[in-house]
Amino acid sequence: MSTATQTHGYTRTAIVTGAAQGIGRGISLRLAADGLNVAVADLPSQIDALNAVVAEIQQLGRKAVAVIADVSKEDEVKALVETTVSSLGRLDVMVANAGIVNGPGGVVSIVDANVENWQKGWDVNLRGTLLCYQYAARQMIKQGAGGRIIGASSVCGQRGYAGLGGYCISKAAIRSMTQTAALELREHNVTVNSYAPGAIDTNIIANPLDKEHGVGFGIKQLLKLGDVRTGTPADVANLASFLASPESHFITGQTISVDDGIHFA
Repeated sequence: MSTATQTHGYTRTAIVTGAAQGIGRGISLRLAADGLNVAVADLPSQIDALNAVVAEIQQLGRKAVAVIADVSKEDEVKALVETTVSSLGRLDVMVANAGIVNGPGGVVSIVDANVENWQKGWDVNLRGTLLCYQYAARQMIKQGAGGRIIGASSVCGQRGYAGLGGYCISKAAIRSMTQTAALELREHNVTVNSYAPGAIDTNIIANPLDKEHGVGFGIKQLLKLGDVRTGTPADVANLASFLASPESHFITGQTISVDDGIHFA
């Protein structure tokens, strides 16, 4: 019997956005291994990969549902939460993981930036995370059993990096949003925290030119990380697992680095 079932008398349910690959996939599988049912969400172009994650979760003995959702669109985030509740019964953990780096235009200084290009990154990273926090919180308050909301910040949200202004701005905003939401939701026994990864072995690291995410660089080279190790999605999933657990009830409003010591709070 899972910890989730033993503690609550029911199987808890999580949503993970950006779940088709990388960190989102890793967190989805870890939460399923922890005993949670999981709704995995991503863009239409990721449906095959998303269905593969569902199959992996089901092999772990948990229920799963794939939901197509663009987190920058309010009606789709609302539908994501509603579909999760109707399919899996409830919502206890929201992992607002979906994000992109800088949007179209790649690496550019603030002086030369086209703000319209940066807006796409802000729509996903900032607006999308806010909508996930908002609709998850409403459902958790309605249920009356508390919950866990977890966002995706970044080492680039802990300090600025030249050429990555648009991304750094959005990820720093998630840190602030997390603190504010934690204070507002504490009375409802909903904790709100975020993780701040450094260099993690995902497509952004593997592909120096990643047009989909507006990236035309090697992350480690750009951030001048030197001999700092590259982590894995499992390293972030380990933290998300704890933040989603009943044992983390006394931790809220925190942005926790997972970065091999790049940043010290």
